[in-house]
Amino acid sequence: MMKVVSKTGVRLLILGTMILVGILYNKRDLFLDTVVHSNDGSSLKKRIDLNKIPQHIAVMMDGNGRWAAKQSKPRVFGHMSSLQSVEETIAGCVELQIPYLTLFAFSTENWERPQEEVNTLMQLFLNTVRDKLNDLLKNNIKLKVIGDINRLPQDCQIELRKAIEATQNNKGLELVVALSYSGRWDIVQAAKSLAHDVLNHKINVNDITNKSFQQYLSTKNVPDPDLLIRTGGDMRISNFLLWQLAYTELVIVEKYWPEFRKEDLYKAVINYQQRDRRFGKIN
Repeated sequence: MMKVVSKTGVRLLILGTMILVGILYNKRDLFLDTVVHSNDGSSLKKRIDLNKIPQHIAVMMDGNGRWAAKQSKPRVFGHMSSLQSVEETIAGCVELQIPYLTLFAFSTENWERPQEEVNTLMQLFLNTVRDKLNDLLKNNIKLKVIGDINRLPQDCQIELRKAIEATQNNKGLELVVALSYSGRWDIVQAAKSLAHDVLNHKINVNDITNKSFQQYLSTKNVPDPDLLIRTGGDMRISNFLLWQLAYTELVIVEKYWPEFRKEDLYKAVINYQQRDRRFGKIN
């Protein structure tokens, strides 16, 4: 027997449907899978306009622990399984001739995680730098590290400095790795350095501008990101590049980081190229 719905119920149903459609419409550009459906890497790459390539892509490599948990594995298994994602992302940026790539590898808040996980991450960083240095040199990649590096274990600091020095004259992709980094830390250390220069009469207070302040940030010689990719589905920037992300386009990927591949990078770039970047102005 057909159930009769009251006029009020019909109105509520229509209203709820309209709200849901509105939400989905407003989020249409934020999620990759609603924009690009092809899994064919070569066909995706052909869709990229090489004249509108983002100059700087930043990536929040999130979801390692959740990916491992889904497979009933310890969190560290997720971290160790993410290296292919890093390699494919770097390779994709090199292929597209993107000048800058920043990877958020370890935040200042991550020091509060279980010691076993922190130790595993530090060893993973150490081994990766040692094992991949020749690849960086072969592909003309310049390594830069931002963050409170003095908190890292001594052997990590030594290997990182060796790699930075060995690649300093490379002219290809500049790979920026954020280690022991947070956006607030970056702004505070910049403010301290600026205050020191004011006290020592190296700069006048009235001469401080957005542009001059930016020269005190750890990214002073790197342009602000055009595109931020975050894996794992969370819709927040989690204390990453707070100053630099002012007008960055955000792409949230539902996949966890160990699942991320070169094709996903292509999708994000295609998504980015569909955006109308106005920077607060009117086109």
